Amino acid sequence: MQINHICGAYNVASNYEMNKRNKKNSRELTEHFFRNEYGKIVAVITKHIGNHNINAAEDIVQETLLKAVEYWQHNGIPENPTAWLYTTAKNKTLNHLKKNKIHLDYLLKIENHAIENIEIEFSDEIINDEQLRIMFCCCQPNISEDTQVSLILKFLCGFSITEISNAFLTSSETINKRLVRGRKELRQNSLNLKSIEFVNNNLDTLLKTIYLLFNEGYSPTQKEQITNNDLCLEAIRLTTILTNSSIIENKSNAYALLALMYLNIARFDARVDLDNSIVELEKQDRKLWNQEFINQGICFLNIAVENSKTSKYLILATISANYCIAKSYAETNWKEILELYDKLIQIENSPLIQLNKSVVLSKVSGSKKAIDELLILEQISEIGKNHLFHSTISEFYKNENRIDKAINSIKTAIKLSKNKRDIHLLEKKLNLLVPIS
Repeated sequence: MQINHICGAYNVASNYEMNKRNKKNSRELTEHFFRNEYGKIVAVITKHIGNHNINAAEDIVQETLLKAVEYWQHNGIPENPTAWLYTTAKNKTLNHLKKNKIHLDYLLKIENHAIENIEIEFSDEIINDEQLRIMFCCCQPNISEDTQVSLILKFLCGFSITEISNAFLTSSETINKRLVRGRKELRQNSLNLKSIEFVNNNLDTLLKTIYLLFNEGYSPTQKEQITNNDLCLEAIRLTTILTNSSIIENKSNAYALLALMYLNIARFDARVDLDNSIVELEKQDRKLWNQEFINQGICFLNIAVENSKTSKYLILATISANYCIAKSYAETNWKEILELYDKLIQIENSPLIQLNKSVVLSKVSGSKKAIDELLILEQISEIGKNHLFHSTISEFYKNENRIDKAINSIKTAIKLSKNKRDIHLLEKKLNLLVPIS
């Protein structure tokens, strides 16, 4: 697909965040800052108290945010909430150092400076450097990949254990054990970011983690809201740190992921109707799509394409770009998207990707062909346990005028759904299928 290279010198994510922030009340604003500042403060504090005390860093941040909730509710939100949080966290960190000086071996290296003279800075440069260090510390080879992802979601993104377990489709007990093991490894090891080989070898794990974070924002597992903009913008911010880093040699995948995320959030405002219900792509008002985000996404996609490295993120971003540049749903280039899915399956042949491909296949070869493919997929995988499988095949049955099967499939989807947000959409579809008596 040929896409014109469109680059704008504007900080669209930051402006979008500020516009959303102005609409939040006190409690929502506190949650917003918890998500956006948690990882930044943990990273900077850990720089001063060491990896072996990262638990203490988390405690300090939790205390800071609890104090913010209490103080802001009684005294109002300060003019600069971020600076308020940083100052409070700095003071709590200095108090921690005073109380624990004897036990902190690294203080012996501070050339006899008084603790009061330690400079705890929260500049953008320091925050980015320290978050980059923490990200790669979590990616040490002696830590399993699942534990790496869990640590990053916990330390840098402020995920709760429940949220991480939902993201991994596993139990909270399993995640808690991973975090205990991961913290132990972090206490015993540190990382020098001058190890360029290590950084580049572990970049894919970081991108996987950030993509998981973005997906949690795109379709939250915990709340009934349609999207969580803060998480999506945080994923974009972390990826931007990677693309701006001078020690990462090949940034093609990072730029491709950045493109994918911008192109997806461009459609956020159109995904929700006035009743706060999900609006599917076919019915979305394209006038509500954020053209700045689309332009930014296409800009990053072109940068990724120039590196000529095909990847999962590059293909997904190109698919999303096809949707974004189509004049209407009907005029979407389905054949090209189907070809892209075939390429994606060569890289990652998962049941969920096959399910997504079936929607495109129905546009190119008809619903009957898509049904046949899904029935085979159901036999060879566990996709039948996913409500999306049944809601998707129900649409194909409806298109083939097999209404009884469409109704049964949508009822099964409702039973398997765990989120009221999804159940509400499925019930609306069921009501359209059931004949009026």
